[in-house]
Amino acid sequence: MADQYAQTGGDIRPGEDIQPTTIDIPAIRWEEPAEGPVLVLLDQTRLPAEEIELVCTDPQGLVQAIRSLSVRGAPLLGIAGAYGVALAAARGFDVQDAADALAGARPTAVNLAYGVRRAQAAYRDALGNGSGGGAAVQERAAAAALAAARALHQEDAAASAKMAEHGLRLLDELLPGGNHRVLTHCNTGALVSGGEGTAFAVALAAHRAGRLRRLWVDETRPLLQGARLTAYEAARNGMAYTLLTDNAAGSLFAAGEVDAVLIGADRIAADGSVANKVGSYPLAVLARYHHVPFIVVAPLTTVDLTTPDGASIEVEQRAGHEVTEVTAPQAPLAGMEAGGGIPVAPLGTQAYNPAFDVTPPELVTAIVTEWGVVSPVTGGSLGELCSRSRQVTMS
Repeated sequence: MADQYAQTGGDIRPGEDIQPTTIDIPAIRWEEPAEGPVLVLLDQTRLPAEEIELVCTDPQGLVQAIRSLSVRGAPLLGIAGAYGVALAAARGFDVQDAADALAGARPTAVNLAYGVRRAQAAYRDALGNGSGGGAAVQERAAAAALAAARALHQEDAAASAKMAEHGLRLLDELLPGGNHRVLTHCNTGALVSGGEGTAFAVALAAHRAGRLRRLWVDETRPLLQGARLTAYEAARNGMAYTLLTDNAAGSLFAAGEVDAVLIGADRIAADGSVANKVGSYPLAVLARYHHVPFIVVAPLTTVDLTTPDGASIEVEQRAGHEVTEVTAPQAPLAGMEAGGGIPVAPLGTQAYNPAFDVTPPELVTAIVTEWGVVSPVTGGSLGELCSRSRQVTMS
């Protein structure tokens, strides 16, 4: 189950070297109170009005938190999935059932399944290496799953820093002289990462280097992750930012006010097709027409070489009420539960609500990963980078 409570603090241990952020409450942390281990999440559905935490005491509570977008963003979902397996193991739940439920909670986000399977593999290996069976072996296996989750958390923080470095260098190469005006879509900052994010981390690096003139923030309908979350992070970091409705982006391009587009990704297919928050593909078309670089920033764990192309990516379809109602993330209004909706369409209206769209590789200027930049984006260049990363990791 998942209970709400407000608290600050974190579970970053000495030596873990997880990147600090300016957000008061970590997006995710593992805690071990006397009554048993829990996974604590910053409830992103309540931002920016309130900083409220969810305490997950079982895998099903985490599954619900993932589906409701209380925890979201490709890299963070991978971390959450790994911790979810550790939680199941530590509390005596069926690890296989928990892993399957977690991995399937959001089908487009490949990082989620990656994190789940990585922790599950560590758990299985520890079980197989145990002698005599019993509680001691189960305890060691649960500890192995937790170690795998913590390692993934730390690796993602390091990857975030490297992506920011590579991304800023690319921006400076494409747009000499600084003074960048960058458009971003959805939320790709510390709220989706073990570190400072993916695409947002690049913009933040430009800001810190004095080379960001303006961050244009798409509100990102229907759930307003840009308005609620990216603007929240930009404000806390003192960045110069402006919020716009998604359908205002075209006029911004036409006015010559966008120098580059920076987005994240939830899955990158083997051919370089990019699945990201719905609304990304139209930005890529606009960027191509206006000769503006369209840059995708994502860790290599988001690349799925088993998905051959964009047409093979399963796109999550979400509930119609997200479109037919305006959600209320703040504290309850009279007669309305927190997180409920105000109807904006006639009763019974059907809604088309894909969570993601797919941008073909020919519209992507570059993919920035922690291992370097892929440009031009082709299946061959992407596969070569993945192969090189595996060789370095294994050596």
